[in-house]
Amino acid sequence: MTISVLKSKVHRAVITEANLNYVGSLTLDEDLMEAANMIEHEKVQIVNVNNGERIETYLIKGKRGSGVCCLNGPAARRGMAGDVVVIISYASMPFEEAKTFKPWVVFPKEGNRL
Repeated sequence: MTISVLKSKVHRAVITEANLNYVGSLTLDEDLMEAANMIEHEKVQIVNVNNGERIETYLIKGKRGSGVCCLNGPAARRGMAGDVVVIISYASMPFEEAKTFKPWVVFPKEGNRL
């Protein structure tokens, strides 16, 4: 049996922009992605603390050190600059392995910096 568990989380990043006229996804500072062990095109869930919206999309690398956290395409309708979000990715693994697995969790500072 395999189960889905938390793999990575960026806890309480701040949306820096929302770009409706883009194909889709979440652009995220590469520093945050690396610290959370997330990769480009990985499926993520975005939970908006301000309005309760929960969406699924994928990641695009943003400029390293920029602090960017941009909702793109239809996702841009689910949040706006200044909203606080939690960005989550999951992994499937055998039940016994999941019992000892430790996820990567990142708590950004002001400006979405590490």
